[in-house]
Order: sequence, then C-alpha cells, then structure tokens
Amino acid sequence: MQNITHEVKLKMRQRRFVTHPLLTPFSMLACLFTASLLSAAAQADDVADRLADSLSVNGQSMPVEAVTETPMDGVYHVRLESGESFYTNADGSHFLVGDLYENAPDGLVNLTEQEHNQERADALAAVPDSELVIFRGADEPKAIVTVFTDPSCPYCARLHDTIPELNERGIAVHYLAFPRAGMGSQAATTLQQVWCSDNRSEAMTQAKEGQTISSTANCDNPVAGQYDLGKALGVQGTPAIILPNGQLVPGFVPPERLSAMLGLDEE
Repeated sequence: MQNITHEVKLKMRQRRFVTHPLLTPFSMLACLFTASLLSAAAQADDVADRLADSLSVNGQSMPVEAVTETPMDGVYHVRLESGESFYTNADGSHFLVGDLYENAPDGLVNLTEQEHNQERADALAAVPDSELVIFRGADEPKAIVTVFTDPSCPYCARLHDTIPELNERGIAVHYLAFPRAGMGSQAATTLQQVWCSDNRSEAMTQAKEGQTISSTANCDNPVAGQYDLGKALGVQGTPAIILPNGQLVPGFVPPERLSAMLGLDEE
C-alpha cells in the first residue's frame, strides 16, 4: 500500500511540471498576451456600449449615434445624430470639445479630421448614382468630387461655369442638393424641379443661369434627404466640395487648384 501511494504522489509531481509539447514558454506568453489584448478590447467595447446608452446632460439623454475608442487610454470619441462630436472619459463625467492629434514622427496628425473624412467618404459612397446630377467628360474620370450646391448661390454658379475645364482635366462633378435657406425656400423648390426633370444636367445648368425650369417639383425626389445629409456631414454653406478622401473644402476653388489638391498635376 505504501509503495502504491508513493508511486501516485510521484506521478502527480511529474504531471505538475510537464509542459504540453505545443505550449512552449514563448507560445504560452503569446497566448497570455493575446488573451490580455482580447480582454482589453472587450472591455473597451463594453465601455463604448455603456456610454452610448447612458450619456446625458442635465438629466436628458444625448442623441448618440456612435461611441468609439481612441488611441488615448480612457478617452472615447462620441458622435451625435446631429453630426456633432466630442470626447468623453469612461464614465461620461467629463467632456472635451476639439480635435485629437497624434504626435507622429513626421509631425502632428489630426485624428479627428481623419475620422470625419472617412465618415463623409463612407456616407457619400452609399448614395446611388441615380440620386445625383452628374457632369463628366467623354473619357473615364481620373477623380470625382462631390459638390453640395444651391442655385441661388453666386459662387455655385461660378463653380458650375468651370465644369467643362474640370471635365477636361479628368475631374467629374457629382452634385447633391443643399438649399441654404432650408426646405421652405425657393432654392429648395428649384432643386426639386431639377431632380424631377427628365434631363437633370440640363435643368441644373438652367437653374445656375437663373432660367425658369418647366418641370414640376412634386415628384419623389431626394432633395430633403440630401439637405439633411449635408448638415450631418458638416456642410454649412455652398458650394461645399468633398474630395474622394472625404475632405470637406468650403467655397469656390479654381480648376487648377482643385486639380492640384487631387494630385492630378503630379501625373
């Protein structure tokens, strides 16, 4: 009996120090590190979800669209349904309004602007061509710019006059509607007439030239939705040019400068 007990204890000691052949000390550390990262990521997701449900000011819930983790420990980026954004700590007790920068080796990088640009690019990519007024040249465009426009805006008309040159430079223009004075304005009615026309590009040119458009404004059209989209993307005036990377460029830009901004002069 004593020999059997001694043998069992010996085997138990041996098992305690046996390492699984697939789990070397390095791989064990790697597994622990991976588990730690997954745990941290899960905790960050939990905090983001909790903030999205619980953020409030003066007892009123905030209209949160999304909460995402930032590279700074314990700091989260909050985007509201209105398009506004700010930063908060993990319990929502402190807010910070402004841009977050990365102090990178090559200089400061505006991470907030990069995120806004990506949001704009994603939102515009979801708009079907059937809801746009498109001006493009005969050849395949080298770049596409999206422009929120208003027919009552003088600088919009000025930009429209440059479209032939833009097309020659390989730049296609995709128009979205943005009546600056709101959906109750004459500009909104004119834009609805443009979108209800059989030939939208021709009607858009007529609108820019101040001509009367014969089509009705009562068809099923996306003008109101595009106006709301523009506000959500940070558009405050027209023309508002959005580059392919989502960067918002307010106001009129001459063709040569726009071409340089798109990197076409380097080709």
